[in-house]
Amino acid sequence: MKEYLQKLTENKPLLFEEMICASRSMFSEHISETEIGAFLTALKTKGESADEIAGLVKVIREKSVMAQHLPFSVMDNCGTGGDGSQSFNISTTSAFVIAGAGIKIAKHGNRSISSKTGSADVLEHLGVSLNVHPDKMEELLANNGIAFLFAPAVHPTLKRVMKIRHDLKIPTVFNLIGPLTNPLELDSQLLGIYRRDMLLMMAAVLDRLGRRRAIIVNGAGFMDEASLAGENHLVLLENGEMIPFTVHPEEVGLPVYDNDAIKGGTSLENAEILLKVLKGEKGAYRDTVLLNAGLAIFAHGSVETIQEGIKAAKESIDSGAAREKLEYLIRDSQVSGKKVM
Repeated sequence: MKEYLQKLTENKPLLFEEMICASRSMFSEHISETEIGAFLTALKTKGESADEIAGLVKVIREKSVMAQHLPFSVMDNCGTGGDGSQSFNISTTSAFVIAGAGIKIAKHGNRSISSKTGSADVLEHLGVSLNVHPDKMEELLANNGIAFLFAPAVHPTLKRVMKIRHDLKIPTVFNLIGPLTNPLELDSQLLGIYRRDMLLMMAAVLDRLGRRRAIIVNGAGFMDEASLAGENHLVLLENGEMIPFTVHPEEVGLPVYDNDAIKGGTSLENAEILLKVLKGEKGAYRDTVLLNAGLAIFAHGSVETIQEGIKAAKESIDSGAAREKLEYLIRDSQVSGKKVM
């Protein structure tokens, strides 16, 4: 670790294989918390490279309790958080819409970190168990097309590092990598990030991690989701090629709303918003989900345009398919918590 720390303090980037070695050391019991804190701080001060992020993610994923290969294609949709928007659970709601459109989605998430309510908080309130055995995930994905992977349950080795991260009280690389650490081998992905300057870098990371196709998005107002407030900045990754582009909601047949129109609240309030969207209630919440789910369906490659993705998202909601995915997940995750349906 001393060698890698020295290199970072000299403002030199670590190679992919070097970062893998450094990350494995970081999760070793032989490394002190002080060394880990110094390493994360030095990496933050220098600025993370694509190889450094990908190397860390590779090690985190290999230490996961879940198998990484499935006999079918699967995707994820998730944002980094950290945008300060206090929006409702957009990607969580969108995940059921994506699944209702026939795409298998492994929703990776956690409790609240930078917002009032994380994906785990709202799903737990709805009655989804967070204690599903990893062996059950493949069955859920095969039969229902959606499963929730609770990050602390699938990444138990991160507990020590998370404590150090909390004690440092500064943003580190771990503020960026949550959406990247899904332990399953993803074929495609919609990834939201609050930093517009990192769109191309995150596309390079996803390419390094083997994504066939992905969209990385920074929304209007610098949200880590696509927003109806104005122009969204995106990068399409397809078979190694990276294509930057922009999308305004009016270009894809959706209205403009200020980001204040999609604010969320407590886990109860966000659960109620999620249910209203899946039951077909129209308005800013639904239209925001249509944009994000439509982008994910396009990112998957099952449609040719974003407009076709939005159409598929509408059909998923209006047919009841998206809500059925939620009901199945609640029932089959052996729920013990409170339901609000």
